[in-house]
Amino acid sequence: MIQFLNVSKHYPNGVRALTDISVAIKRGEFVFLVGPSGAGKTTMTRLLIREELSTRGQVIFTGKNLSRLKGREVPYLRRKIGMVFQDFRLLPNHTVFENVAFALEVIGAPGRDIRRLVPGMLARVGMEGKKNQLPSQLSGGEQQRVCLARALVNNPLLIIADEPTGNLDPDTSWEIMKLLADINEKGTTILMATHAQEIVDTMKRRVIALDTGRMVRDEKGGGYGRAVENNGTSS
Repeated sequence: MIQFLNVSKHYPNGVRALTDISVAIKRGEFVFLVGPSGAGKTTMTRLLIREELSTRGQVIFTGKNLSRLKGREVPYLRRKIGMVFQDFRLLPNHTVFENVAFALEVIGAPGRDIRRLVPGMLARVGMEGKKNQLPSQLSGGEQQRVCLARALVNNPLLIIADEPTGNLDPDTSWEIMKLLADINEKGTTILMATHAQEIVDTMKRRVIALDTGRMVRDEKGGGYGRAVENNGTSS
């Protein structure tokens, strides 16, 4: 479903964010993207949602070369991808229901579909009882559940989760990870960028490790481990 074919991303200021990345992710996989800050994790996700274009190589999603997409095609690409962020990015003056509904409104979904889909999605993440509350009235874990509902409501093929447990306590982090695992079991591909070593070590999913823009490890059933395998230094 996802292919990076000899992908490099270099910026005009000389920063080499990614260098010669080649990797494939199949539909339905759960993949952890790990590595120190500045390793290139965020750049990879930005290339996938076409916020950035590669300097060299091809980024392919569901058979389409993303660098060849026309501007009008990018919104349709992003409907297939749900985003979950460390800092939640909820609309502060909108209720839980309205935050999730917004993801449907921006694609022009009719009101009847919004009224049908949003309650079911809130129930799926255990937030149906708080649909009329504002984000400021929720705990961090509850806000992240709303973010998951918002990411899922368009029935995406892929969820990109960028440090989704970074602002949460350990117990709440595991609740969110259980939700992500359940979502994955139902067929949605998960790509999660994280520094959460305990989560990665415990879940034993596929691990792609980056360091200074290069892929240094791709291991099925792996742990957080060392970011740099080639020279033996640890992250």
